[in-house]
Amino acid sequence: MPSPNFGLYRPWMLAGAALACALPASGLEPGPDPASGGIERITITADREGLFDIGGSVQRLDEADLERHAYSDPNRVLRLTPGVYLQEEDGAGLRPNIGIRGSGSDRSSRITVMEDGVLMAPAPYSAPAAYYFPRLARMTGLELSKGPASIVYGPLTTGGALHLFGAPIPDTVEGLSGALELRAGDYGGSRLHARAGGWRQAGADLEVGGFLQLLDERSDGFKALDTDRGTGFDIQDGVVRLGVRTRGERGPVQGLEFKLQSSSEVSDETYLGLTLQDFAEQPFRRYRASDRDRMLVDHQTMQLTYEAELRSDLAFTAIAYETRTWRQWYKLQDVRNRTDTSWLTLSSVLASPTTFGEAYNALVGAPGFVSAFSPAGELRVRNNQRSYVSSGVQGALDFSFATGPADHQLQVSLRRHEDYEDRFQNDDRYQMSNSRMVLRSAGAPGSQDNRFSSAEAWSAFVRDEIRWGDFILSPGVRWESIESRQAMYALTDPARSGGAPAVLNRLDTVIPGLGATFAPTQTLRVFAGVHKGFSPPAPGSLADAETSWNYEAGARYQDAVVHAEIVVFANEFDNLVGTCTSSSGEGCTIGDQFSGGQASVRGLEVAAEADVGDLLSQSFSAPVGLVYTLTEGKFGSSFSSSYSPWGQVASGDLMPQMPRHQLTVTAGIETESAGVHLLINYVSDARSTVGRGRPIGTDLIEGRILLDLSGRLELFPGAFLTGSVTNLTDEVYNAGFRPAGARPGSPRQISVGLSYSF
Repeated sequence: MPSPNFGLYRPWMLAGAALACALPASGLEPGPDPASGGIERITITADREGLFDIGGSVQRLDEADLERHAYSDPNRVLRLTPGVYLQEEDGAGLRPNIGIRGSGSDRSSRITVMEDGVLMAPAPYSAPAAYYFPRLARMTGLELSKGPASIVYGPLTTGGALHLFGAPIPDTVEGLSGALELRAGDYGGSRLHARAGGWRQAGADLEVGGFLQLLDERSDGFKALDTDRGTGFDIQDGVVRLGVRTRGERGPVQGLEFKLQSSSEVSDETYLGLTLQDFAEQPFRRYRASDRDRMLVDHQTMQLTYEAELRSDLAFTAIAYETRTWRQWYKLQDVRNRTDTSWLTLSSVLASPTTFGEAYNALVGAPGFVSAFSPAGELRVRNNQRSYVSSGVQGALDFSFATGPADHQLQVSLRRHEDYEDRFQNDDRYQMSNSRMVLRSAGAPGSQDNRFSSAEAWSAFVRDEIRWGDFILSPGVRWESIESRQAMYALTDPARSGGAPAVLNRLDTVIPGLGATFAPTQTLRVFAGVHKGFSPPAPGSLADAETSWNYEAGARYQDAVVHAEIVVFANEFDNLVGTCTSSSGEGCTIGDQFSGGQASVRGLEVAAEADVGDLLSQSFSAPVGLVYTLTEGKFGSSFSSSYSPWGQVASGDLMPQMPRHQLTVTAGIETESAGVHLLINYVSDARSTVGRGRPIGTDLIEGRILLDLSGRLELFPGAFLTGSVTNLTDEVYNAGFRPAGARPGSPRQISVGLSYSF
């Protein structure tokens, strides 16, 4: 493949210039928890206590929250936060579908996802669908921002932002600290996680540090493929951090850190689900036609971060970054019809297996069945091969000052970002013969999709937090200037020697936001906010940008042992946009975008936690918590769309994939040497299609109640025996029908482990 000459290979040259010239760059993206001992990076919240005065809805989970159940699946962790909508897919959370306040959940492509201040979508502007997602096992914190608090991140501000904090260099001077975890469980599941590092004195006012983290997670899979091949995954992930910092004894407190992260994944995953009848009989079955389905992913992140506390009232952060992602998902695409004139979508065959009997038999591969379809092959398997590069330089200034009785915390940022997606795909044709898939013809590389999409963007942000007596006012404005291109090369020109005309789009937009907080008492805060929602159009798209106006109002209560928050919100879309992806459905061209016109998502969020042990003056801790979300999303326009999740829409129809009620209740007992925790999650029925009234059949995603239990016991100082049971009652449930057929959630899984910290 020719190397794109689009300047994405310059970030490390730019980094030196940025640090030398103190160039601000965008986003005010937060970094690791300040408890690491380094300079407190510019962030919305410094810690969980800092959430109390925020003029917007922000939730944060710390390392203890993440370790409690030792989850690897982001879906299970995010059940602890309100306002989040999750569409399960593989039962392991390998490619989560996360939406916030009606933003749309498909591939998390309508929210901003970050790790350590860097955008983590493979190509955030030109292809934001998250076919890579950071592993939760190596994270020490998570922050979910909604309302006006979220527009500091961008470019996607419709729903909110999810920020993951990786483990920092341990704040151990002249020593080494770290941890080792070994875990094994059902279905061949295992986790090996090791990390160690520290700092060493290198001068009177200088310290150098290093950190190494290695993670191996794997499973044989809980689904049973009719060919007896595995349905699991194998993931390796490693991080190296090298840092140098001063303590401020001879000048400003400052630090420089280099981070290199690399991961690889092999997963035997498919989009092919089951008919409703087959799901009722064998919910964890997989048909023979998915035998060749396999996903390969390689991802690397390079990041250079400089932080300085120039004065007590002035701080500066700059980050240069580059991420590279390569993925190849070889998976069943569709089935040739009887007359050899067109292809049948998998969803249509599974929805009507009697009507398309021979096509269904080809998917199932019943013993003795030999296809009578086209000699070219009745099963089309697509080699979805894509590569992505994302890079940029960003930074921020944080300046404190006073004007009369008002105190100001001013944040100014600027970012230069570039990314691309390179698609080079082909189709192979197979015949199902005596329960085996036999290759009949292989497609030439690039003969199915041969395109190159890219984007260049400048973004800037100014936000001022103004404190005056019992009031905090937080006005802010974000600016995005985006230039995107898409070149569609001839499918008969794999070398791209003939060139291709590029479709060029240019967009400039201003995204304002305003948050306000009032403190009537020491323990109560009342807040409200409004901001503009924005999601840029894809390169080559004829659709307008997605825009909305988002409103929220709420109150927080916090004392020594109780924290509670209640928020009402409204997300009013001027132009709702849907993007065709392989995971969203079938019957549309991948990458095409569709306008859904006006729509409204409104709801209520409640989050509360308390320590009953403290309330009862006991020597043990007994944390309890509740998270609840009530939502209703409706279309405000009538239209007909070839975008399969929508189809025929009438004004007032309910949006799909949006349960009305979501509730999570947690309870536990902890001592210094032991602990046990129970999590109960309820999700009500949801529509799988647009409509109104009581859905039935394939229009219905049934509600469910799931219980997770975890515990730990100290064996000796620093060493713990741990155990967990997910889906304690072994609830069998259909997670959804998108994109093709019923798909089961994870069954009960038991795991035990040993951990040691030093």
